[in-house]
Amino acid sequence: MKTLKFVVTVAIVLVTSFGASAQLTGREIIDKTYNRPAGDDQTSILTMTLINKSGQSRVRKIKQFTKDFGDMEKKIMFFMSPADVKNTSFMNWSYDNDKADDQWIYLPAIKKTKRISSDSKSDYFMGSDFTYDDLGDRKLDADIHTLLREETINGFDCYVVENVSKDDEYMYSKTVSWIRKESFVGVKKEFYDEDGDLLKILTIKKVEKISGYWVIVSSEMKNIQKNHTTKINLTDVHVNTNVPASKFTERMMMRGI
Repeated sequence: MKTLKFVVTVAIVLVTSFGASAQLTGREIIDKTYNRPAGDDQTSILTMTLINKSGQSRVRKIKQFTKDFGDMEKKIMFFMSPADVKNTSFMNWSYDNDKADDQWIYLPAIKKTKRISSDSKSDYFMGSDFTYDDLGDRKLDADIHTLLREETINGFDCYVVENVSKDDEYMYSKTVSWIRKESFVGVKKEFYDEDGDLLKILTIKKVEKISGYWVIVSSEMKNIQKNHTTKINLTDVHVNTNVPASKFTERMMMRGI
């Protein structure tokens, strides 16, 4: 399946090719990005920093697990701090077929697990600048992918690919991705609202090779219209540690780490 999304998950991620750039279509580039090797499983500590328009910040610590099951990928996140969100958990199941992602959130205040409905996928996750949809797995054929051009950004030769949803009701009218050619790792992604105006920009700040796989360890999502920013940093990253399948259940969401 597999390409890491977040980040957030972030995350959410982008695209590129090794040589022969003129021979690749936009769809082929995105396909290669979605299927970039990422290992069988991964664990990490995720630090999420929320910065409002006044420059005030809130920091949240999360323990994150992901696992590739072949025909599906599962992710679970446990909030460790601060106290007002501690023990909150989120789980996402993404499928290789056309089935929509399944998502759940556990709210300790009411001791209840809630399934995220399709109508709620445009809601922002825990006050961040990532929607629930951003944390899921975008289907390749949900969009029309067009290679706009090639350009160099931050010293990397990149493809620039426009992605337009086939669903007129989708929350983004389009996204535009900058993808490193040599590694199929993203550099930047722009999100446009339903009116076609720039809404937010995802910037990949740092990528590391861990256990032979490219991992996005630092990224930033900035909501241009709200002047609000979410910074994501991954530490203590481990790949292929045989995370048990039993980790990804509603029972574990309630039980915690």
